Amino acid sequence: MEKGKGFIHEFREFIMRGNVMDMAVGVIIAGAFQAIVNSLVNDILMPLITKVTGGLDFTNWFISLDGSHYATLAQAQEAGAATLNYGVFITAVIQFLIMAFIIFTLVKTMNRIAARALPKQEEAPAAPTTKICPYCCTEIAVEAARCPNCTSHLVEVSKEERSTEA
Repeated sequence: MEKGKGFIHEFREFIMRGNVMDMAVGVIIAGAFQAIVNSLVNDILMPLITKVTGGLDFTNWFISLDGSHYATLAQAQEAGAATLNYGVFITAVIQFLIMAFIIFTLVKTMNRIAARALPKQEEAPAAPTTKICPYCCTEIAVEAARCPNCTSHLVEVSKEERSTEA
């Protein structure tokens, strides 16, 4: 084994790459951001939705799998009943949609700010589609090998092509 090329060395090189470190920072920030969005949904939006809908509370939408009826999810869990918590799932979907919307608006805003901050780059000029014949000075297509006006050869012709033309 070559010195410095062991497993530990390769692992250290992998970890120290810029994109791995950027990804790690992104994951940490996303975790903190997720806590903010969870609080926004659970502490602000869901109570508002409950108030607007006249007491609709998704957290107590569940199906007790033992066949018994429980008034709340907490009572069912306290009794040790297996439950299908579709209200919690609905809340998670709402949290996801809010998170996706917030991220979309952040990225859109950042892209708009970046576009304003960066100097506008001039577009490269398009490749020419015409050229001037050096013999008769008329404008002809770039791909032309012979001028349609004066019939001059415009491209160096190989020996094989000359023999077939004659």
